[in-house]
Amino acid sequence: MEESWDFEFLSRMADSCVSFLSEFIEDWLANDMRVSIFKILLGWLILSLIAIHFAWKIYGNTVNDMYYRQGTGQNGGSPDAAPHLSGWQSAKDDVKTHRE
Repeated sequence: MEESWDFEFLSRMADSCVSFLSEFIEDWLANDMRVSIFKILLGWLILSLIAIHFAWKIYGNTVNDMYYRQGTGQNGGSPDAAPHLSGWQSAKDDVKTHRE
């Protein structure tokens, strides 16, 4: 019983995909202004993604190294925590109580 439901579901999904693709191909082949705009925008999107991919391949390590600098000081690490204490321990020591 469950197998027939799965087959029916899959056949409906396949039919809807085929109908969508056939309408898309008909629109793609039409000489319509909206199709032309869609083609231009799709080409721009693909070109931009390819450019981003190659730029990240070339400059990705440099950007990553700039973002994750190691060490202490102004550009790396946590300057407000002592190097031998974790951030939680140094924050706990600075908390004042009502007696102070």
